[in-house]
Amino acid sequence: MDHGGTAPRWKPVRSRRAKGPAWTRSLAEGDDAGFFGPGSAVWAVNGALPTLVAGIRALLLQTLHPGAMAGVHDHSRYGEDPLGRLDGTVRWVAMTTFGDRRAATAASARVSRLHERVTGTYVDARGAEREYSANDEDLLRWVHDAFTEAFIGAHRIWGRPVPGGLDAYVREWAQAGRLMGVTDPPTSVAQLHAELTAFLADAKPDERVAAAVRFIRRPGLPGLTGRLYPVLFGGAVASLDPRYRELLGLRRPWWPAITLTRVFLVIGTRVLGRMSPSEQNARARIARLERRTTT
Repeated sequence: MDHGGTAPRWKPVRSRRAKGPAWTRSLAEGDDAGFFGPGSAVWAVNGALPTLVAGIRALLLQTLHPGAMAGVHDHSRYGEDPLGRLDGTVRWVAMTTFGDRRAATAASARVSRLHERVTGTYVDARGAEREYSANDEDLLRWVHDAFTEAFIGAHRIWGRPVPGGLDAYVREWAQAGRLMGVTDPPTSVAQLHAELTAFLADAKPDERVAAAVRFIRRPGLPGLTGRLYPVLFGGAVASLDPRYRELLGLRRPWWPAITLTRVFLVIGTRVLGRMSPSEQNARARIARLERRTTT
């Protein structure tokens, strides 16, 4: 169900830059507000802490396309460097969400260049051998749709009201799909779910999928992150549509995963604050641009 509402989510931010890695601090630079900006559905969803669960949901969903899974199996080093792969994904999401238009476009172009070498063959659900390239529009559309569904699915359960509702998020985030080369991406929740249902006809839950799911369940993260991760994984699994869980060979946890994940996210928000360093820097950029236009 969509959540309406347009009430401000954040307190005013000072114009100074927030701390963070160099690419996060670079979000304070730029010449425009970006493709989305304050008050957008994309900022409301992608800037909120339920993205921690949404990222796990997205990884699980993306394994169900045999072409996407072949690319991960053949070319990804996720098993050797899970944090490095995660950092790359987080960086692209943050730059696309909070960067100015030039930075968002450049971040997507960088990913496309990395995709150029990701090619090979796979056996589809019907037993036919097919060639794939990570830049094939069919695969790009699947990844975009799975990402979008994962993020709205997590936010529907654990997030705050979204300006314009979840349809607004799908419509706005379609721009990210276009930057990656998806023509005519879905612009409503209904269109998104229709495309995902069509994709599921080609789902192929084989040993590659099972191996990826085992890794996502236990990625070997260090320290406190590794001890808390099972709560987020359990929440991600519990939040999935039952048909996705069945294809992935997963069962809903016996323990109250939705509730415990909510507690985790509430505590995390109190500790970390409601505004990420990326959003703080983006707001500093926009405040600087606004001052420039008034002087």
